Order: sequence, then C-alpha cells, then structure tokens
Amino acid sequence: MHIPIAIIGAGLGGLVLARVLHINGIAATVYEGEASAQARAQGGMLDIHDFNGQLGLKDAGLYEEFLGLIHPGGQQTRCLDRDGRLLLDSPDDGTGGRPEVARGELRRILLESLPADAVRWGHKLVSTRVLGDGRHELAFANGLVVTTDLLVGADGAWSKVRALLSDAVPAYTGLVFFETWLGDADARHGESAAAVGGGSMMAVAPGKGILAHREPDSVLHAYVALQKPLTWIEDIERADRASAISRIAAEFDGWAPELTALITGCDTGPVARIIHTLPVEHRWNRVPGVTLLGDAAHLMVPSGEGANLAIFDGAELGKAIASSPGNIEAALLAYETALFSRSAHAAAEAAEVTRLLFGEDAPYGLVEAFKHDMLGESAGVTGR
Repeated sequence: MHIPIAIIGAGLGGLVLARVLHINGIAATVYEGEASAQARAQGGMLDIHDFNGQLGLKDAGLYEEFLGLIHPGGQQTRCLDRDGRLLLDSPDDGTGGRPEVARGELRRILLESLPADAVRWGHKLVSTRVLGDGRHELAFANGLVVTTDLLVGADGAWSKVRALLSDAVPAYTGLVFFETWLGDADARHGESAAAVGGGSMMAVAPGKGILAHREPDSVLHAYVALQKPLTWIEDIERADRASAISRIAAEFDGWAPELTALITGCDTGPVARIIHTLPVEHRWNRVPGVTLLGDAAHLMVPSGEGANLAIFDGAELGKAIASSPGNIEAALLAYETALFSRSAHAAAEAAEVTRLLFGEDAPYGLVEAFKHDMLGESAGVTGR
C-alpha cells in the first residue's frame, strides 16, 4: 500500500498538520499506536498562546471552536512560598494572551475536523526503511506495511522517526514531576482550592515545588516537582501507593498543609513524569522525504510552550507543503530552517524558566521575573 503523506502520531501537532493539509485539498494519513481516541486520558489544561498556538489554530480554521473551549478564569497566576504566603497574584481579567483549555477537548475538535478515515488507530510504528528518492517503507506492529513519499514524525519524545534524521536521544534532566488529582476540591479540600485560586499556582523552593492548575468540575491537578536521581524515582515507582505518597510528601516536611494536601489528599496518582530533553540546539541535515515536529523535533522542559510549538509546527509545515506543489524538498527546507531557530529560542527560555522555578533564589527570583515580565508569554509552566 502506498500513502503519499504519512504522519506518525495523533497528538496535537500531527492533527493540526493533517487539518491544514486537508483544508488545502491535500490528503494525509495519521497513524497512531493507541487503539482509539479514548484509549487514555489526554492530560490537563493547556495555556494556548496568542503568538503561536492560537495562530496555528487559525490556520487550521478552528479558532472559533477553540474560543468555545476556554476555561473562564484560567489565566489567573499565583505564586506562594512554602508557608503558603501569597507573593504574587495575577488575576485573569480576560485580556491575557494565554487562555486555558483542556487538552482532550482541543484534540477532540481537531479529530472531528478531519475525514473519518484520516486517522488509523492501533497502528504502532515498529520500523522504517529508506527506499531512496525520498520514499520510505513503514512497518507497523499489526503487520501492515506501507510506503510513503513524505514521512512526518509527530511521535513525541521517544520518536522512532527521529533516528532517520538525528543521533540525538532524550537525556534525563534531573527533574521529575509527580502528577496528582483532587476531585470535588472546593467541598473536600477548601484550603487547597483557595491556595490554587482560579487558574494556576506555583509554590517553589530550591530543588522542589508544588505546581497546580484548577480544572473544570472542581478538580485540582498538581505537579509535584523534585530534583532527584533516577534510582530514587525508581524506588518510588516500585513502592505501594500509600508509601509513595508518604515518601514524596516527606520531601515537603514543614510546608503549609494546604500545599502538602495536594500530595496527601490526592484521589488519583502520584504518576511520575520523568523530564527528558533534547539538546537546545537540536537540528539535522536535510534528508529527503522526512521531517519532524513537536517533541520529536525539540523536546524541552515544561514551560507552557510544548503544545503551542507542536500546534504551530504542524500549521507551518502544512502551509509550506501547500505553497510548494511539486517541490516538497523546498517546502521541508523552508520549514526546518524556521523550526530550528524558533525551537532553540524556546528551549533556552524553557531552561531559564526551570532555573527560576527551582534554582537557588526560588521563589523570589520567579516573583521578580513575573513583576518585570521576564517570563513573557511563557507563564503557564505546568503544561507542555
């Protein structure tokens, strides 16, 4: 079977690419390893920025639908110290450029905007083979083998497509986020709900922090950050749930109870998210017939930019292909030239956000950065 354009991965970036191609009359097939769109939860809230993510959604013709997903009040940002003292409170007055939406809902409108057969579920890529002249052969775990003229790796941090272009592999940063969720929080965890406020909250100190979002239906979604060696994380993952919660909470001994309750009071979790990155300046030489987008191209520490960049990448690649009929290599060269510059800049900014969050002067350096707008638009640090 021959597929002109094969996109590996039905995340936001891959779906935006397929959508932009579709509205330009160009067929593409998205291959996704998961069994269906409902195979797993799609994560929490995303702040979608007006200078990249929203532009990509406009190119995809989905901006009005996006506006209908916005979580009111979600742009509020609060910074606290370990004692629960409020150091900074930036209210959501409706004028900010990074409204919050649920990742799953954003993915839903993208899926609904595509032809029914555009996404092939249950197709896990296991190998690729170069055929020459920019063509590749793709083998999937279910036995399907296809050839393609253009292969796009939108398959995330552990991309199988990346090896066709680059020897780079993700490296552990020394940072882990343990995700927790507290349901019916306003009724059951009122003090924690008040601490988080209507949007996001950051309570940080050198080497650690408790970051949280308010989600719809009175859910608090927290990211408990620790700088720890992999062996420590592995011990936590092997422990039973009660022991894991106790050991994580012990790292925050003496912190305000409304903050530690985001660990000890969780209904779901803790789930370890071990943070890996690609080199800040990750790039590759032009290889015919293949390219990358999103985390496959520029995996970086969470700073609120990951999803935005993936959306923007997908839209930019789609537009480049549509504007260069018959010359796909020119389109890929133009796309990658711009991609390398913007992703390196974003990765450097993300590293600086991490330093402000967990460096020696936390939380006060973070507060000063907000006051002087040093973080710019990358203020939603709890979402990729």
